[in-house]
Amino acid sequence: MRSIQEKVLFLYKFSQAPKQIGSITPSSAFLAKKMLESVDWNQVGHIAELGAGTGAITKYIEAVNLKHAHVLLFEKDSLLRSQIAESFPAYSCYEDACKLTEALQNEQIEQLDCILSGLPFFNFPQDLRDQLMEQIVTSLKPGGLFIAFQYSQQMRKQLSSLFDIEHIHYVPLNIPPAFVYVCRKRDEYA
Repeated sequence: MRSIQEKVLFLYKFSQAPKQIGSITPSSAFLAKKMLESVDWNQVGHIAELGAGTGAITKYIEAVNLKHAHVLLFEKDSLLRSQIAESFPAYSCYEDACKLTEALQNEQIEQLDCILSGLPFFNFPQDLRDQLMEQIVTSLKPGGLFIAFQYSQQMRKQLSSLFDIEHIHYVPLNIPPAFVYVCRKRDEYA
């Protein structure tokens, strides 16, 4: 039942703010699993999820987070943020991914091992994309992973200028089909 409620809520939120939400339905289990398969959970102490939405990927983080890494969730929509905070009380929830470094200071975390993102970069103006990328690069440790799904390859050029792109996976079993970028922070940005 919860799955149907999540889908209805997600569709409603999309109708209210399509550029912020980015899709008509939450991420599929196939997409969530593809997002998480490159993460070495035995090595992750601190991880953030940007654009947590209804928790479609977050619930899989909870399932594979074997060493109980410190998880920070970011969700702009206040209703969705309050729901994920209630569903995942062990995780810290924040509103604005543009204030990622501030959140790390608040949590007394030096840098993150991994950042997962479902943010719809394609919908954002370039200055917002640049601001988010600056926060992401600054917050990741050297060699850290940035894993983002997108519905096009429009971000490929910007991502390749900041990271080593290790893989781009196509996930057809998602609405809409998605690309998962697995990127590693270069040591030069240390």
